[in-house]
Amino acid sequence: MKFKSIVLSLAVVGMLFTACDDTKKKEEEAKAEAEKMEMEAKMKAEEEAEMAKMEFEKNTIAAKAMNNQTYSTLVSALKTAGLAETFMGEGEFTVFAPTNDAFAAVPKATLDNLMKPENKEQLQNLLKYHVVSGEWKAADVIKAIEDNNNAYSVTTLQGENLTLSLKDGKVMVKDAKGKTATVADADMDASNGVIHGIDAVLMPAN
Repeated sequence: MKFKSIVLSLAVVGMLFTACDDTKKKEEEAKAEAEKMEMEAKMKAEEEAEMAKMEFEKNTIAAKAMNNQTYSTLVSALKTAGLAETFMGEGEFTVFAPTNDAFAAVPKATLDNLMKPENKEQLQNLLKYHVVSGEWKAADVIKAIEDNNNAYSVTTLQGENLTLSLKDGKVMVKDAKGKTATVADADMDASNGVIHGIDAVLMPAN
């Protein structure tokens, strides 16, 4: 009888050990599965973030301008001024972008002089004078003009102002020297702002 009790006790103990081992094994399997799922989720998030970054970079103001031959002179000027990186990064900008024809109207000697390394700061100021902080789509610009008696002033990244107005349904941009450019190609959407093509190069007072 005593022997039978011992055998039964050993059997119970063995079952308990087996049950403990099974529980431990299941816990380890569950932990491994959770870690696997966490790793997969992390990898997926990283992949999605990388794809979003690539999509953003492909559609920045700089990228859009680089892929449009109409603005090749502007792109060249941005690179010379060291500003191309600015418009490849995050932020919201509205660029009044002079076309190649607009730059062609600037005396060659003046443009060549601006492109010289010693005049880099002057070139930067000129280019920044064509940029406004924030994203101003054509509809927003027109509303602001209409709400301000057909003369809406905006401050550029260079620090001086541009005056926006409407003439024959088109947006006009007047610089500090009184010269006016027409927005000929509005709302080129970008991931970090918007481009409005203009038919003249704007000149700051300084």
